[in-house]
Amino acid sequence: MLRTRIAYMPLATYPEAVADGSIQAATAFALSLECRLHVTTFTVDIPQVSSALSGLLLDVPGLVRAAEEKSKAESHRLKELVHEAAGSRLDVDSTTREVVLGAALDAAAAEARYFDLSVLPWSGETVAAQEMTQAIVFGSGRPAILVPPSARPARLDHIAIAWDASRVAARALGDALSLLAEGGRLSVLTVQGEKPLGAPDLAGVLAASLEKRGFNATPLEITLGERPIAKALQDTALSEGARVLAMGGFGHSRIRDFILGGATKGIFADLRLPVLLAH
Repeated sequence: MLRTRIAYMPLATYPEAVADGSIQAATAFALSLECRLHVTTFTVDIPQVSSALSGLLLDVPGLVRAAEEKSKAESHRLKELVHEAAGSRLDVDSTTREVVLGAALDAAAAEARYFDLSVLPWSGETVAAQEMTQAIVFGSGRPAILVPPSARPARLDHIAIAWDASRVAARALGDALSLLAEGGRLSVLTVQGEKPLGAPDLAGVLAASLEKRGFNATPLEITLGERPIAKALQDTALSEGARVLAMGGFGHSRIRDFILGGATKGIFADLRLPVLLAH
């Protein structure tokens, strides 16, 4: 029986949706993964809150109904948007789940565990996109690829690996290897001067290990200089022509109590190419 890779794309509709351009770019990028795509849109169920003043000052039930109807309409529109972006080139199935206000993030993280990876439309200006990304990356246990609106579909014949020999970096490496196109190559990136590394020539050691396993791998040591680590990694990945940068994600989820590692925080602040994050 042939195996099929299925990617997952969760889309919130309340209080706002990710920008259309980001969703279209992420859908198109899914073509690069040679997979099927499952899209779930989340509509909101807002519990009624009674108040002695609500009838005098505000039509609270009416506002709730309007918000719920807007969420449902947005769900329908987003599913159509994805199917239009996919065209006949990408097999897409879509569902809608109604969740209580505030429950969409946990629901999406739990659902993501049933798929091979998540493809997440990214927008630095949309809080909903950031919250969903954090929930999936740090709550699903599955790899996630953040896709900026500037991304274009391309064969995944070159992947850059941010390598510091940590557990999460090893996890990202394993996830990336499964996506690398046949005959593709790997650039192993090690940043000097950002933090103490456990051994010399980490990039060379990993590249040699990958070569023994039949991969075409090149070690690259990056001098940080005055650049933030996320910029240094992305600069190098882009200059080398990598289609994706794979790295471990350091932190834990929820924007209200969020703690990020330096590289992860930098990626979230300025995403310039598709980045695979594993946690």
